Amino acid sequence: MDRVFFEASSARAPGCVHVVLITTGSVASVKAPLIVQELLKYANVRVEVVATDASLTFYDPVLVVNAGSRVWTNKDEWVTGYKIGDPILHIELRRWADVVLVAPCSANTLAKMAAGLCDNLATSLLRALAPTTPTYVFPAMNTLMYEHPLTAEHVQIVRDVLRYEVVGPIGKGLACGDVGE
Repeated sequence: MDRVFFEASSARAPGCVHVVLITTGSVASVKAPLIVQELLKYANVRVEVVATDASLTFYDPVLVVNAGSRVWTNKDEWVTGYKIGDPILHIELRRWADVVLVAPCSANTLAKMAAGLCDNLATSLLRALAPTTPTYVFPAMNTLMYEHPLTAEHVQIVRDVLRYEVVGPIGKGLACGDVGE
């Protein structure tokens, strides 16, 4: 497999806002192509997508590529043939990003963020972020999962310790048939 290098210094577009969209294993990831399309309606916005393996259950990355963004996965992070001095993807994406959106944020990824785990490209990127990088987390999970006492603790850590902005959730019909947030 050929390694595709991403280097922040050559990828940044002057005068643009560089958005990293992280998609996680929530059924709401089906909206990822639409989120990218909406962001790219602004001429001064560039988007790179980091997809967890679980998120790709819910959308075809080709739709994001066709909208004008790349999709990065765990397979892109550490490829055979890596040499000392080669760009490290999660670090380069951190350098590139002006803002990070975790949309949607599954219960699993929320728990990993709160615990400081970094076992995939998405959580490694989040762990490597400068504390000044604006980061917005959009929880999306079943109502009972959201109302679980550990979820409240995870949200508090993400908000108060990591200083990420937690947005939502919104109330609507859920994929499982429940109605809630």
